[in-house]
Amino acid sequence: MNGRLLSVLLITSLGASSAVAIDINLPDLVNRKVLRVCAAPGNLPFSDKKKEGFENKIAKIVADELGVPVENFWYPQGMGLVRQTLNKKRCDLVIGTAQTDEFTLNTNHYYRTSYALVYRKDDASLAGLDTLFDPRLKDGGKRVGVQAGAPPGDYVAKAGLMVKARPYVGMPDRRHHPVEQQMIDDLVKGEIDVATLWGPFAGYYAAKSGADLAVVPMLKDEQTKKGPKLAYRITMGVRPKETGWKRRLNDIIKKRQSDIDKVLLDYGVPLLDEKNKRIKKAGP
Repeated sequence: MNGRLLSVLLITSLGASSAVAIDINLPDLVNRKVLRVCAAPGNLPFSDKKKEGFENKIAKIVADELGVPVENFWYPQGMGLVRQTLNKKRCDLVIGTAQTDEFTLNTNHYYRTSYALVYRKDDASLAGLDTLFDPRLKDGGKRVGVQAGAPPGDYVAKAGLMVKARPYVGMPDRRHHPVEQQMIDDLVKGEIDVATLWGPFAGYYAAKSGADLAVVPMLKDEQTKKGPKLAYRITMGVRPKETGWKRRLNDIIKKRQSDIDKVLLDYGVPLLDEKNKRIKKAGP
């Protein structure tokens, strides 16, 4: 008898008192011999088949605490990842989900970051830039790179910068079209003056570029409330009602937070604490 059928029978026979029984049985869906992680095969800096992404490294930290190896179920990043992997029980954990994700039961967050501005430090006309509403951008005719459908686009428009903005693909297949790297490459070449990217992409590709680039979280822009949310808490995701599994992961996150922070900082992720201060060193 599979776990799903057992849960249905328990609900039917025990009624309201079945909550405890469900909590006991649902975690049995989790494979105890390996850590089965849902991951995208070409989605650096998060994950790839060579296991060179930071989510691959964090999965290894979790697996070490559980005393089991990691086994990945690969599925392209984008719509359907949770539905086709976690929900179909092909894996038991998504390493990176937003705390607001309604499709998974979320652990405590293990990092917080935001969209970021990236620009060349040798561009004196942009020294100290920390918001798209800085008049130097509009008055100076600066070119801003923005991905289609991404939250910074609203701020680019509200700041009057859309006329000269350069659009980039919003949901690419990064195995074949690493558009975030392309935006940073264009910035280095001088084809755009400012890039707007999700923090992990911004920090990772800025570091890989070999150029001296500033990576500035868009905190002032979010505070204007002229567009959507830009800073997010990132959690791990499990199947709904698997509260026992969630609690086990929360314990691991708490125990290994400094090791997780170190991984993220090594990949250039601009980490933020709850007071919006940059975390530049992994804690004890």
